[in-house]
Amino acid sequence: MSGSSFSKTTKLPPTTTGFPLRFDNSFTNDLPGDLLVPTAPYDMLPAGDDTGEIPVPQSKFRASRQVRGALWSWAVPIEHENPQLVGVSSSGAQLIGLKSEDFWRDPQLAAAVWSGNQRLLGSHPWAHCYGGHQFGVWADQLGDGRAISLGQVYNGTDNVWEVQLKGAGRTPYSRFADGYAVRRSSIREYLAAEHMDALGVPTSRSLALVFTDRVVEREEPELGAIVTRLAPSWVRFGSFELPASRRDFGLLRKLADYVIHHHYYSELIQPAAADDKSGGGVYIRLLQAVVERTAAMVAAWQAVGFCHGVMNTDNMSILGLTIDYGPYAFLDAYDPDFICNHSDPAGRYAFREQPHVALWNLVRLAGPLSRLVGQDPEEDASSETLEAVTKALNSFGSEYSRKYAELMRRKFGLSSDHDSDDMATIVQPFLDLLERGHTDYTFAMRALCDVPLILKSEDGAATGLEQHIDALAARSDCSRLGGGDWQGDMRAFYEGVYGPRLAAQGVIDQDSAKAVGAGMRLANPRHVLRNWVAQDIIDRVKENDVLCCVDQALELLTTHAFDDTVPEHLKDMAERYAGPVPQWGEGLQCSCSS
Repeated sequence: MSGSSFSKTTKLPPTTTGFPLRFDNSFTNDLPGDLLVPTAPYDMLPAGDDTGEIPVPQSKFRASRQVRGALWSWAVPIEHENPQLVGVSSSGAQLIGLKSEDFWRDPQLAAAVWSGNQRLLGSHPWAHCYGGHQFGVWADQLGDGRAISLGQVYNGTDNVWEVQLKGAGRTPYSRFADGYAVRRSSIREYLAAEHMDALGVPTSRSLALVFTDRVVEREEPELGAIVTRLAPSWVRFGSFELPASRRDFGLLRKLADYVIHHHYYSELIQPAAADDKSGGGVYIRLLQAVVERTAAMVAAWQAVGFCHGVMNTDNMSILGLTIDYGPYAFLDAYDPDFICNHSDPAGRYAFREQPHVALWNLVRLAGPLSRLVGQDPEEDASSETLEAVTKALNSFGSEYSRKYAELMRRKFGLSSDHDSDDMATIVQPFLDLLERGHTDYTFAMRALCDVPLILKSEDGAATGLEQHIDALAARSDCSRLGGGDWQGDMRAFYEGVYGPRLAAQGVIDQDSAKAVGAGMRLANPRHVLRNWVAQDIIDRVKENDVLCCVDQALELLTTHAFDDTVPEHLKDMAERYAGPVPQWGEGLQCSCSS
């Protein structure tokens, strides 16, 4: 979009006193911003001026350009036609001190606010500036091209949440894009973030979903939407990479110090080593903390069968949160080589590659942080610094393995104090059987919860196990079961490997077996947001089943993700979405286009 396409003045959205929130905009107060527009737009309005128009060309807010010496730029959400409030996450609202009733009390006002058509009192919107490696290639400046942060909100318990509108219009970082989001991708992100939180995966959160009547051009014309999403911070690995690539080490240090003091203070500053005279060691400790959080995040992905799809460094949170839900997917059949993004034909971000890519991304982060350890960032890192950085990076493997083993033991009902290599003798052999049969991963893990009691059945263990394995076979690829006795091998695993391991930790009767199975049900969800489930919801929304469908899906995937029994109004949806993958839904992939 050329500068000539923009007007010579900028119309600001009107301010509302609805949704009173306590803003603490430390990010824009403490860190350097874009000097092309040094003053917040709403601070430019003369006292008593209710026109909302400032003498600043729109191009300064919406035309793509290179931004140097800054970590953010002021942004102005574009006005959307006929915004409609579609969904509100009650738990997301609680994070910023609100209730869902606050939204539904006046849905027109809520739609106006959470589409960006009206500005919250105290909000000064901005867009982040960052770079990143995309599919392994340095892409230079990227930034928030369609996400606009409304501000950082205190929730009354010393927690701060950065509130962001995704799809709110162009910013200086939009490049060749339009700054909008479509309903399809917005539904997926809105549901996924809250679902992942319910599954225990570190993640950003969702607050609200608003539809608009804007026609957005993608592969074909689609209608627009805006997701309001929350995170303690939206700083990414790429936020550090960009100033380092420009050798702006002063800006890099300011960002690192901000992240440390605002997000890692209790971990890195209070227990700081007494001999850390120069302060440089804190950046190594920051790297170590990010390594540990990232390892825990990816371990949770692998345990629940989640494939992110676009693990570029600009999509990696400095807080170890799952962010930027694009062409993600949950596994249907257990296939470690599964690729959820059809824009990734080489499989760089395939399911099995995620831990390796996470480490590759951490290496990219380590480069900028290592520059801050010595006295002169222009100089090459010392051997001591390189040794400390290498040690931190090398800890990723053990941290990931430890956390993944912890999660998988819980899913298998295995006590962690038992002296055995459960990953090699129990977990991996079972996963190998699932891979061999192309068996439904979520179904198999949920069905596993029944096995401890089946094995201790006094009058029908053999029959119960046979029925169980038949059910697994029915959720497998029959063409793959012909090679060898898959069902016999599965039976041998249960009776000769898994059963004895449970017995060794004291699962010796029906009561202890019931207790183990109950614990396993808390670790193995019955409902996950598979691609075909998301698509079914999207299709139903297109058929005008909007509020009912989105609200029910959110409730099922959060409150009842682990439940066999659900409320009456969710029963049909629960049975359908926990059932076999329909033929049309097999192997669904998404693209980065959203």
